Amino acid sequence: MLQRPKGTRDLLPEDTNKWQYVEKKVKYVLEEYGFREIRVPVFEYTELFQRGVGETTDVVQKEMYTFDDKGGRSITLRPEGTAGAVRAYLENGMSSKPSPVKLWYNMGMYRYENVQKGRLREFHQIGAELIGSKSYLADVETILLGDSIFKALNIQDVELNINSIGCPKCRKEYQKALRDFIGDNFDKYCDVCKTRFEKNPMRILDCKEKVCKELNIGAPRMFDYLCDECKEHFEKVKEALKSVGMNFKIDSSIVRGLDYYTKTVFEFVDKKSGLTALGGGRYDGLVEEFGGTPTPAVGFASGIERIMDMFEENNKEVVKENIPDLYILSAGENENIVAMKLSENLRKLGIKVEKDLLERSFKAQLKYADKIKARYLIVIGEEELSLRKCKIKNMTTGEEKEVDLEANKIQGNLK
Repeated sequence: MLQRPKGTRDLLPEDTNKWQYVEKKVKYVLEEYGFREIRVPVFEYTELFQRGVGETTDVVQKEMYTFDDKGGRSITLRPEGTAGAVRAYLENGMSSKPSPVKLWYNMGMYRYENVQKGRLREFHQIGAELIGSKSYLADVETILLGDSIFKALNIQDVELNINSIGCPKCRKEYQKALRDFIGDNFDKYCDVCKTRFEKNPMRILDCKEKVCKELNIGAPRMFDYLCDECKEHFEKVKEALKSVGMNFKIDSSIVRGLDYYTKTVFEFVDKKSGLTALGGGRYDGLVEEFGGTPTPAVGFASGIERIMDMFEENNKEVVKENIPDLYILSAGENENIVAMKLSENLRKLGIKVEKDLLERSFKAQLKYADKIKARYLIVIGEEELSLRKCKIKNMTTGEEKEVDLEANKIQGNLK
């Protein structure tokens, strides 16, 4: 028997019903904040992610699905959403639109990584990108947007951690101090970390290897090396968050896994599992890296799989089953045709209707209606056809009511 590839999953109807509920809630919050949906290709030229995400990141070094197409061009399945969104922003002249440009997406992503709970090789992200504002206010509003998503989904026990990783100017001094710290134990680090030592030592702080994590204890903190501008920006972010009653912790270990981040970075962490449920930050250099004029930006992304786990823990039986309003039981050629016409007319009136498609007996159809938990049942037989009347049965209470065999009459009796 054929099986799905490792790191993928099937979303069955009972799953998609919950996903649609969550996605609808999140979309409403995003649009409340003025964000508009963007959809970008599932694959891009590999260079986009090499330049945008960063050649020293785990994503580029270890996790991308990259291949040559039939024209010999290197293509990569998108591993994250920001690079594609910024490329689309530039290529489609969105910089001429009123600033800031607010974009959101809900897309599948692809990374070849170790499969674990809430982490798959094909996964889904909801993300938001606010392009065109350098103000600390944009950072704060983006963080508040993330918080509003958790509140809308009634997800409890989430805490906000923030940090500043500075700008290229103040990072130079910090990277020197970090290299001095790492250099004392350089030979003990993993091979990947060794390759990052010269190009981007901050990536070493993001290493998941147990040995490297232990060696990193006591490493210099970036916010101790912030330049005056970055320090002022971070202080304003903190003060604004306090002023709106947003609780947070400062976590100097947050560097995020992608190279484009600057200044403010943040993560919403699930207290129960310790896993990041939503993360993001400012990326003021990415538009310029892709050939545009210097343009500040800030955004975040959240893995839907992880959000769904948290949602289900906090919301028992909130999402109702997608069950039919009515089942029409019929047998016989004429009766089946009438049932089909009636079903179509009722659907046009917004009623969820099911009817027999296997030409089963009355008894078998009745069992089926019960299994699919239909709210109401009507029977169309010879007598109902001749009298042009039918009985509507409430499948919960057993109550029956006779009505004309017409769609609008039936609709009026479905409560």
